[in-house]
Amino acid sequence: MSVSPIAQALYGLPPAGLADVPDGAAQVSPLIPGSARIEDIPAASLDGLVMLAPPGTIERRYGLAQALRAVRPGGRMVVLAPKDKGGARLGRELRELGCAIAEEPRRHHRICALMRPDGELPLAEPIAAGAPRHIENLALCTQPGIFSWDRLDPGTALLLANLTGVAGRGADFGCGLGILARAVLADPAVTALTLIDIDRRAVEMARRNVCDPRAAFRWADLRDPDPGLSRLDFVVMNPPFHDGGAEDQALGQTFIRRAAESLRPGGTLWVTANAHLPYEAILKMAFRAATLKASANGYKVYEARA
Repeated sequence: MSVSPIAQALYGLPPAGLADVPDGAAQVSPLIPGSARIEDIPAASLDGLVMLAPPGTIERRYGLAQALRAVRPGGRMVVLAPKDKGGARLGRELRELGCAIAEEPRRHHRICALMRPDGELPLAEPIAAGAPRHIENLALCTQPGIFSWDRLDPGTALLLANLTGVAGRGADFGCGLGILARAVLADPAVTALTLIDIDRRAVEMARRNVCDPRAAFRWADLRDPDPGLSRLDFVVMNPPFHDGGAEDQALGQTFIRRAAESLRPGGTLWVTANAHLPYEAILKMAFRAATLKASANGYKVYEARA
């Protein structure tokens, strides 16, 4: 069965009332499971695109360049971002990519409207800068925009230094590049591990980095119930505590509840977090026992038993 070509695209979820989203626009954000890949959209094929631009500079310029590659000359684009998360630089970045823009501030955002110019645009450099690559300091495949994409997160490092006794079937919630998963799968007592992340790019890179037949990969939002995760022997995680660049402690608390629901009685959760995050109460509510196993450099590690 043939698939209808995409005519309009939407990148991210702009706040209501700040941008008119065309009916039928296809979502292309890597942070919304099930979305199309903007990289796979043929060049100059879109009539228009609306984008809530990412906060990271390299990731944002990559997204802008991919959008301009995909939109046809004369196609309409609306790009917006919070002023303190890239919006202050958004107009300049679009002009550097060869666009003439109409710019307005509204509700703490900068909103840029433009028609995609004719001719070649300087897109090669930002696309190359934001593309997947192998970096030596991690010895892993990675891509800008993924959590801790170019360094080992200190919380993950602390968990790796203290993680012991995992065996059987498990899951890595918020797997990122697969750093925790590689350490877990080094133990032959582990029989299966499901790597889950809301970021498509993280799942793609984890597939490259974790070459083990016991590993399975899932692009999913752990805030949504998943009946496929049940009676696990263990869960490991370094849960996120930012959503769209703003701190959201409820995210980590949801991850902890989801782990408790996914484990068999007696199953184990290993979790690392910033020391200031108030996870102790939810751990004690959701688990029979929770033990602080390590605390250093502003991070902490807990082992909890279901």
